[in-house]
Amino acid sequence: MGHIMLVARLVPADVRRHKVQALMLLLAVTVATATMALGLSLRGASDTLYEQTRAATAGPDVVALSGDTGPAVTSALTSLKNDPEVVAHHGPYRIVYATLTARSSTSSPVVVHGFAERPGTLNRPLVTSGQWVRSGGAVLERGFATALDVGVGDRVVIAGRSYPVVGIAVTAATSIYPGAAQIGPYGGPSDHSGLAWMTRSDARALASSQDLPVTTALDLKLRDPAATEAFLEASRVAALGVNIHSWQFTAEHDMVVLRNSRPILVVGSWLLGFLAVTGVAALAAGRAVEQTRRAGLLKAVGAAPALIATVLFTEYLALALAGDALGLVIARLAVPAVAGPTAGRIGDVAGPGGATVAATTVLAVAVAVLSTLRPTLRASRTATVMALSATAHQPRHRPWLTALSALLPTPLLLGLRLTARRPGRAVLQACSTATAVIAIVALLTLYAQPERGYGLDGSSILPNLRGEHDRRLMLAVTILVIALTVVNTVTFTWTTAMEARANMAVARALGATPGQVASGLSTAQLLPALGGAVVGVPAGIGLLSLFAAGNAVDPPFSWLLGATLATLLATAALTALPARLAARRPVARALSAETA
Repeated sequence: MGHIMLVARLVPADVRRHKVQALMLLLAVTVATATMALGLSLRGASDTLYEQTRAATAGPDVVALSGDTGPAVTSALTSLKNDPEVVAHHGPYRIVYATLTARSSTSSPVVVHGFAERPGTLNRPLVTSGQWVRSGGAVLERGFATALDVGVGDRVVIAGRSYPVVGIAVTAATSIYPGAAQIGPYGGPSDHSGLAWMTRSDARALASSQDLPVTTALDLKLRDPAATEAFLEASRVAALGVNIHSWQFTAEHDMVVLRNSRPILVVGSWLLGFLAVTGVAALAAGRAVEQTRRAGLLKAVGAAPALIATVLFTEYLALALAGDALGLVIARLAVPAVAGPTAGRIGDVAGPGGATVAATTVLAVAVAVLSTLRPTLRASRTATVMALSATAHQPRHRPWLTALSALLPTPLLLGLRLTARRPGRAVLQACSTATAVIAIVALLTLYAQPERGYGLDGSSILPNLRGEHDRRLMLAVTILVIALTVVNTVTFTWTTAMEARANMAVARALGATPGQVASGLSTAQLLPALGGAVVGVPAGIGLLSLFAAGNAVDPPFSWLLGATLATLLATAALTALPARLAARRPVARALSAETA
């Protein structure tokens, strides 16, 4: 109990003394775990929304569609609805392929379902605004209406005929916008399409007036909704020439819009977690002398090495777990918007599941362990006397390096010497910059991809929903990566300046100006940043190749070059202020503090 009380008192006290470091670790872990939780929760959230919509709209277990007509098709559909496993059916009903124009300029392919004015017990679309179909009016699927920016009371033109929009509804019988077509005209490939409902007579008149392609559809409810695969296999011969879609197929197709979202968020969380490790590890290394002396004090009063390691490590672990909890809360609030890019589904989304919580917790603990393991072990293993008299690590003298650097300009000389004395920190800075460049390359690559819009003939008047969703997510992840990289860069510069204040004071005593010292501190960050930026471009392209399609287009070289130069310029700007502030410290005060 005494050991627990000691840890409980020392850890909060240390957090209060180092508020900036604690806040940085909390922020970094929160961002990384929230991003990972979002990525891992997408599939479950999409399935949950579909299941709730299916329950609210009496969605069918199986939808049978045929682009042909005649006795053979009629016989096949009759055999399906008379199957012993079928307990209810809706239809057959007409699906008409047409063109819809809204607001005189926005045109899109549309499929029109001919339904009864009084919905039945199966495939009963839920009206969310207005009323159900009536003669002369049309009801639009909510995701489609949102994309068109059309509401109840507006008018749309379908195949040259004008119809008032009398209602907005949702359904689980088709995939979310733009996957309403299910199959294309005459049973061929489908295209991006919206969904509208009309009365049966209006749909029949629409098809006959323009000689439009028509598909016959039949909705089925099975005795065992989970046994759709067995039903499909048993019906394969009897339903020759008929396409049969199960409710599992429709739910799976909903994920097409989110196909790239999971890798964007999950890989983004890896990058953010790595940035958290590099930033906190740099701060922990900057506190190495302080931690070693603290370990010596604890040893002097009888603490065992295990207790010392527990005290030093618990602080980071507690902050990481707090960030994990905060990240899960943020993911719970954000997942409905990310998992439902269209308005085609209804319902509430549950929070991240147990597997997601476990994965984010592992990430948070890994950040804490990797950030603090080396400083913690070094502090706990140092002898008591050595720990109490611990001073900064003295670099080895290399005459050849000194002779070589003497030929360089003063800012570059100072920068090289600072980089050479702390190679581990230079590697961390290079890795941090490379991570930011990887995210930027991914964003540029995403924007370089050609896209087919959802408008008529692939027109971009209705933008590609999946592309827009992917770009928004990638932009958000890139902004977070850049933000953590900015924090890391400022932290590296300030920590280096504080550790090198005695050396910089000596340099100023020997004639270096404050401007040269500030330039030297900035150079110490720019050199590893240059290496990181150069490595980050091919690393980003290589990472994307693992997830990109085979026909993916690389971004123009000018974009990549501009991103690299912008990264280096931003690094120079970020290091200028802390370097300038550190360089203005009076020489006498710095040397007297070092002597004391």
